Amino acid sequence: MADTLARTRVDVRPARRRRDPAGAWVWVVLALLFTLVPLAYLLSVSLMTQGQVSAGLLVPSDPAWQNWSNAVGRSGLLRGVLNSLLAALLGALVTLVFSLPTAWAMVRHRTGGRLLAGSILSPWLLPPIVAIVPLFTLLRLLGLNNTLPGLVLVYALANVAVAVWLLEGFVRAVPVEVEEAAQLDGAGQWRTLVSVVTPLLTPALVAVGVIVAVLNYNEFLFATFLTQGPQAQTVPVVLSLMLGERVQDFGKIAAASLVGVIPVFAVAVVLQRRLVAGLTQGAVR
Repeated sequence: MADTLARTRVDVRPARRRRDPAGAWVWVVLALLFTLVPLAYLLSVSLMTQGQVSAGLLVPSDPAWQNWSNAVGRSGLLRGVLNSLLAALLGALVTLVFSLPTAWAMVRHRTGGRLLAGSILSPWLLPPIVAIVPLFTLLRLLGLNNTLPGLVLVYALANVAVAVWLLEGFVRAVPVEVEEAAQLDGAGQWRTLVSVVTPLLTPALVAVGVIVAVLNYNEFLFATFLTQGPQAQTVPVVLSLMLGERVQDFGKIAAASLVGVIPVFAVAVVLQRRLVAGLTQGAVR
């Protein structure tokens, strides 16, 4: 009797496990719907005239392809995309240069003690508007106001706190014995950090770099106040200027929005495996 019950349990458990993927696929489909339906409607609006948008149509009867040419050719959108990409990528790179040694010193050498580790993220949680006037004044003194290098510097320093907070968990996952072996071989502190720790943290650096770059790319407040000319304005600023016109062409704005979204999706697709690997590596935080 006991053997029969045991066999029944063995037969039943795999059947229950087979039901789990079906439920998982339901959540995946729902997530895709919530993600893709707004983008699909945005694409539909980008092909509508102003009258079709006002009529509340879901699909345009006669696609207005001129919205795309107007969005790309007459609004400085491509320059804004290029500025956003440069500011996002260069700012993320500088952030990682500052953040990795800081996180490593805090974890391995306990620099600052618990007070620094607990309070380093607090300035990042403040409203960004409180820093506008000091940053504007400092950039003007440095001659970097209304320039792309000035915006890169602001982005780089603004996200150091969150990058350090994220990298702490990744640094803790690196075995201390690896660093001790390098030091026994004669490597100094900086040589150990550059030649041993940094290669081991490459997936983590990619993951954190992508997160910081996306934050920079989507940032609006600093870019609005610190850039006054088209030579340094980013995509969010260009889109806000389109909304500020007296006659708002929603089809043109929707087309410009899709153009601005394309680089983010491209980076996410290209770096998907590295991003997942890096986040998985830091799951033990």
